[in-house]
Amino acid sequence: MIHVEHLAKRFKKFQAVADVSFDAQDGQVFGLLGPNGAGKTTTLRILSTVLEPDRGMATVGGYDIRRDKAKVRANLGILVENAGLYKQLTARECLRFVGELHGLRGPILEQRIDSLIHDLGMESFAERKTSGYSRGMTRKVVMGMALVHNPQHVIFDEPTAGLDVVSTRAVRDIIRRFKQEGRCVILSTHLMDEVERLCDRVAIIHRGAILAMGSPSELAQSQGVDDLENAFVKIVGEQALMDEALREAEMEKQR
Repeated sequence: MIHVEHLAKRFKKFQAVADVSFDAQDGQVFGLLGPNGAGKTTTLRILSTVLEPDRGMATVGGYDIRRDKAKVRANLGILVENAGLYKQLTARECLRFVGELHGLRGPILEQRIDSLIHDLGMESFAERKTSGYSRGMTRKVVMGMALVHNPQHVIFDEPTAGLDVVSTRAVRDIIRRFKQEGRCVILSTHLMDEVERLCDRVAIIHRGAILAMGSPSELAQSQGVDDLENAFVKIVGEQALMDEALREAEMEKQR
C-alpha cells in the first residue's frame, strides 16, 4: 500500500503541492487526474524520493519516504513521461544495467529481462543500440527498466503516450495483470477512457490539492453526469471559477 498524508511542496513563490492525502491499496489501480500544473508530477517525484516534501508524510509498503529511501526505491517501480535512455547501450543492456543496480544477477536477471522483452514486444529491437529509437520504442524500454526488479508498487505516469494501438493494449494488459497479482498501481494519465477502463479509485487534483475522490462511477454520479470526463470538467471548472472569484476579491482589497 502507498499511504500519503497532507503532502506539501513549494518552489520559491509557487505552491506546487498544497495538501494531498490518499491511500492506494494493494490489488487496486489508483488514478491521479489533474490539469497541467496541478501537482501530479511533484507528488509522484516525492513518492519516488526524488524530492522531499516541505510538510506531510508518505509510506510505500510501510517504508517512510524520508527515513527509508533505499527500501522505498527497492519496492517501487516508476515510469515517468520524460525518461530517457543510455544511447550507447542496447535495450537488453539498459534492462541489465538497471537490474544490476537493484542487486539482481545471473539467470534470475536474464529470465526477467527475457520476460519483459516478450511482454512489451521488444524482440525486434532488443539487441540494437537505443540511439535513434522512436518514441514508442523508447517508452517500452523505459517501462522495462522500471519493472525489471519486479516491484510490488508501481507508478505509471502517462504510460501509453506515444505508443501504437497494439503496444497500448499490451501496457494496459500489464497493468491489469499487476492488479490481479495484488500489486499497488498508481496511474497518472490524461486519457479518461484509460482511467475508466483500468482504475478502481480516482483522485482529482487541482492547484496542489485533492478536490474529489472515488470510483469513476461514483465521481460521475456525484456530479450528475454520465461519465468521468464530464465529472472531471465540472469539478475542476467549478474550482477554477472559485479561484478566480477569490483572486478578484483579493485584488479589490488591494485597490
